[in-house]
Amino acid sequence: MLAVFDKSVAKGPDALQSPHSEAVSALKDGCLSNHFAGVHPGSVTVNLGSAGLIAYSLDRQNPLLPRLFAVVDDIFCLFQGHIENVALLKQQYGLNKMANEVIIVIEAYRTLRDRGPYPPDQVVRDLNGKFAFILYDSSAKTTFLAADADGSVPFFWGTDSEGNLVLSDDVEIVKKGCGKSFAPFPKGCFFTKSGGLRSYEHPRNELKPVPRVDSSGQVCGATFKVDSESKKETSGMPRVGSAANWSSHY
Repeated sequence: MLAVFDKSVAKGPDALQSPHSEAVSALKDGCLSNHFAGVHPGSVTVNLGSAGLIAYSLDRQNPLLPRLFAVVDDIFCLFQGHIENVALLKQQYGLNKMANEVIIVIEAYRTLRDRGPYPPDQVVRDLNGKFAFILYDSSAKTTFLAADADGSVPFFWGTDSEGNLVLSDDVEIVKKGCGKSFAPFPKGCFFTKSGGLRSYEHPRNELKPVPRVDSSGQVCGATFKVDSESKKETSGMPRVGSAANWSSHY
């Protein structure tokens, strides 16, 4: 799977930038999407206009960690992995028996956005299983990304030469767009446009970047660790009416 988001929609942490990046412009002339299509036969690319693009392929997927894609009411979601408590979540979100993992993630996000009954860290923490997902809400122009606490699904992110965010389960695809400005997406974390990167296991703690160094001794993005000494002041998720937009409050 692949997503490239314009920096106006999702700006990655500055710590991902490497001084010796050799990154390209991933969105210019379909640079990265064309490369992805060449590497993964039968791939499908969805153009999100000025916001970027999403692409996916069923080529060479792990049958235990399948890739799923869905669009519901202008919410686009790529999901890879498997959720164990699907039945419980379908009941919680009022979904029918046919709903799968990607539909559950979309409905969980939509519930957050429109009603905010749970804090976002709890919503992600309630997904028991092995997963990584990329969600884009075109009506709100916002993104929601997450990976499980064990990093069970290969998932990488980086920034291209223009500061756009690149995400994929294929590390070579991310390297192609980002040069050395990339890293594995942090385990047990989620990312939103307005709230940035947070740990859903330790939502009140700050995350601090730790530079990655490759075999040649050059900085190659950064990993992020929970800072046990720092605490965010939080009063919980704002409770908003159904007409309000969750993404503008977080």
